[in-house]
Amino acid sequence: MKFKLLLLIGEILLFHCVQAQRTTYNFNSNWKVEVGNPEGAENPKFNDRQWKEVTLPYAWNEDEAFKVDIHSMSTGIAWYRKNFVLPKGTEGKKVFLEFEGVRQGGEFYINGIHIGRHENGAMAVGFDVSDLLKPSPATNIIAVRTDNDWDYREKSTGTKFQWSDRNFNVNYGGIPKNVYLHITDKLYQTLPLYANLGTEGVYIYAQDINIREGSASITANSQIRNEYASAKTFQYQVDIKEKNGSLLKSFGSTPTTLSPGQTDYIFASAKVEGLHFWSWGYGYLYDVYTKLLVDGEVIDEVKTTTGFRKTDFKNGMVYLNDRVLQIKGYAQRTSNEWPGVGLSVPAWLSDFSNRMMVEGNANLVRWMHITPWKQDIASCDRVGLIQAMPAGDAESDVQDNRWEQRKNLMREAIIYNRNNPSILFYECGNDNISEEHMSEMKQIRDTYDPYGGRAIGSREMLDSKVAEYGGEMLYINKSADQPMWATEYSRDEGLRKYWDEYTPPYHKDGDGPLYKGKNASAYNRNQDSHAIENIIRWYDYFRERPGTGRRVSSGGVNIIFSDTQTHFRGAENYRRSGEVDPMRIPKDGFYAHQVMWDGWVDPENSRTHIIGHWNYEKGVEKPIYVVSNAEEVELFINNRSLGKGVQSHRFLFTFKDVAWRPGSIKAVSYNENGEAVSEDEILTAGEPKSLKLSLIQRPEGMIANGHDLGLIQVEVVDEEGNRCPTALDMIKFELNGPAEWRGGIAQGPEDNYVLSQKLPVEGGVNRVFVRACEEAGEISISASAEGLESASLKWFSKPYLVEKGLSKSLPGQGLDSYLGRGPTPQGTSVQPSRIAVEVMAAKTQENTETVENSFDDNELTSWKNDGERSSGWIEYELEREAELSEITMKLSNWRNRSYPISISIDGQEVYSGNTPKSLGYVTLKFPPTKGKKVLIKLIGANIDGDAFGIVEITGKVEPSGEEKKSKGSLNIVEIEFYETLTKNE
Repeated sequence: MKFKLLLLIGEILLFHCVQAQRTTYNFNSNWKVEVGNPEGAENPKFNDRQWKEVTLPYAWNEDEAFKVDIHSMSTGIAWYRKNFVLPKGTEGKKVFLEFEGVRQGGEFYINGIHIGRHENGAMAVGFDVSDLLKPSPATNIIAVRTDNDWDYREKSTGTKFQWSDRNFNVNYGGIPKNVYLHITDKLYQTLPLYANLGTEGVYIYAQDINIREGSASITANSQIRNEYASAKTFQYQVDIKEKNGSLLKSFGSTPTTLSPGQTDYIFASAKVEGLHFWSWGYGYLYDVYTKLLVDGEVIDEVKTTTGFRKTDFKNGMVYLNDRVLQIKGYAQRTSNEWPGVGLSVPAWLSDFSNRMMVEGNANLVRWMHITPWKQDIASCDRVGLIQAMPAGDAESDVQDNRWEQRKNLMREAIIYNRNNPSILFYECGNDNISEEHMSEMKQIRDTYDPYGGRAIGSREMLDSKVAEYGGEMLYINKSADQPMWATEYSRDEGLRKYWDEYTPPYHKDGDGPLYKGKNASAYNRNQDSHAIENIIRWYDYFRERPGTGRRVSSGGVNIIFSDTQTHFRGAENYRRSGEVDPMRIPKDGFYAHQVMWDGWVDPENSRTHIIGHWNYEKGVEKPIYVVSNAEEVELFINNRSLGKGVQSHRFLFTFKDVAWRPGSIKAVSYNENGEAVSEDEILTAGEPKSLKLSLIQRPEGMIANGHDLGLIQVEVVDEEGNRCPTALDMIKFELNGPAEWRGGIAQGPEDNYVLSQKLPVEGGVNRVFVRACEEAGEISISASAEGLESASLKWFSKPYLVEKGLSKSLPGQGLDSYLGRGPTPQGTSVQPSRIAVEVMAAKTQENTETVENSFDDNELTSWKNDGERSSGWIEYELEREAELSEITMKLSNWRNRSYPISISIDGQEVYSGNTPKSLGYVTLKFPPTKGKKVLIKLIGANIDGDAFGIVEITGKVEPSGEEKKSKGSLNIVEIEFYETLTKNE
């Protein structure tokens, strides 16, 4: 007890005696909020006693998260106010405020004085309030007026921000992100807050990286400012420490002198050995302390948590730590939101969600449309998840003020996030931009992050000479030069509630309303169908992976990871394309990706997953689907073999007309040698008997800060504790203790049961939130359902120290890195599967000047004939005689048109038929045939008609090229020729 008392006294003393070094405080506690625009709310004497007390981050319209559709979100003015007292000893110090972001525009006041405005709604902003604050023990008052009008316009120009979009960027209003207060010496390293302050902070980077030796040259670069009235001479010291606090390396610079009011940059570099490199699923991080010393005494110290890794972007591929990595992941909405709370979750919950992506074998998250908040960026560092970081846009290039807004946001985001190792890509737009604009963005990158090892590009940009990566939305791109990866694919939607058409509530695949008058069956799938579609769509990228030739696909990201409140096409008022539901409960698609993606390029670890459950009604016969990365799969019912499944799309194995029998269903996967390498088994659950509750919380336990959350899972289980997968029981919850009910989500009424203390399980399981109050103590929750045994759970929230509005406990502090996948493996990840044979020359009858476009590694050029069938041919001469077995082509109107063609090699026909419609490339296989000249010839009329039925948010069918029908058109975008790779090659 005495020891605890001494610790408490020590913590309190921190608030009353600021050290010589800088101090950063958590500024999230003790706020009040009022929705509306009361006159004089900025005045320190304004009476706010009736306002709602909240802890930031807090969106004032959080109750609407998943309750209403994105277009119906409440907007308007909301005021936030807070009283605080500076610690003793701050006189003569610099004091800064850092807001990670407000939505959309904010007007900021200190003690009644307007200190600035911030309007982009996406990025952080800083304020120097040193001369406006009253020293201890006087009270200071900060007031913030926020306006989240969808049509908010920049005050100085009258220009609307492009990314304030009713389809993509959920409007969680007010101050939905963290706030900090920094106290520094007058000789200090600046903050990375370009908005308002115009400062750049600290930049840490590595060069001359040697992965095998574990060494690199590390440079620290700090922007320094001297606000003393006299010159100051100081030394710059850099300490690199392991997470356990042990010193890895210390180095510094010679003494430097800054004149009064001068701002400059200081550098120090050293070779560092014994490094652990950050990698996919290996979030190894270091704390880099940059210090300013005057007469040997540290007067300013900044801790930058970062990691080191090596990247390259060449040969159409992405390299991480000298190893090729095919992009496999998700295009996730930047809001990364949850029911009842929106984006404003504690840092541990960001880790929980982002780590799930890694555990599902995703290696990259592409945040969509606007730059993510710092909490998610730091979380991806910890869990080892690569990020593509956008600035801000909707879906088109823009000009004038709107383009300047995008440039400014990119500048701010790069400066703020350039020390986060998980960012490998800067995205300049969700659609193509002009070469001039791409050059401007690249110049911003080169100015503020020249050594970060990050590629800058945009969606599309297929023939750009400036962009360093590209890739379409939905379609398959390949390159032998800059990497091409799909920025989103597989848009289909499906509720977790619907297993299949044989399970209550018996949702037949595709049942649901039209979407803006168009067929929306693809957006109303059940889990069987949704998982299968995910397999089919990924196969397109797997088939063109690194190792399959000179031109390859660098992969792609599935839209989306978790169901989102953004625009939708299906029956619900939110988007259900996720592989987990809004409470992060997995759907079968999550496990399908986990199987297909378990490797840097090809699968490296054998996995098997049976799609669905094994609790059907008597007499049910249905197809059973198994996803496996092995060569063959055998199915067993109660240990009786049903034989091997039919393989399709590499990873899908189908067993038709399987009759249900209670007991066990087991899938065993075999390698090419017939050896069993993995299996999955599902047991029939017994009759529902009781409820089961379990608590998911921060690693060290819930803290009573008014913001922390507990995630409670409820399951319907049988007598042996097995989840009953067909249970849909209505659950009633009762909460007691110092906590606030935030609830969950389920399919049902218009409000999706959001905030309700009564909601059903789906597939036998659901989850709900409770939020800690500012009072610590015992929290209990009980759950009951008709005909089932009840369950209860209790835990304790821990005290959280706040002294006069300030806390030393920072968001995310103490959260450990995930190192589960281990360091980057040694050796190549590319397994060649075929040999590309290059074209030396080509001839044709019509448009001879463009014939090279058909094999020029540029997907925005093509060759086409004149529309007459007689001219629909090209003869290719190869670089050498080869034994061809495959030809891969991208044909114009690839989604809408089938081309009847014949293929001859040195006069011998090897293929005749209709090319399949596709989302990019088609591969035509034939018996190995030796030759040097290949004739591609049109032999019939084109067959037109959309094979995929993709509908855009406007209700229009997604365009896939020129749709003009032609009876004699041959239009080749790219063509490739391949030999089969023999074992000894």
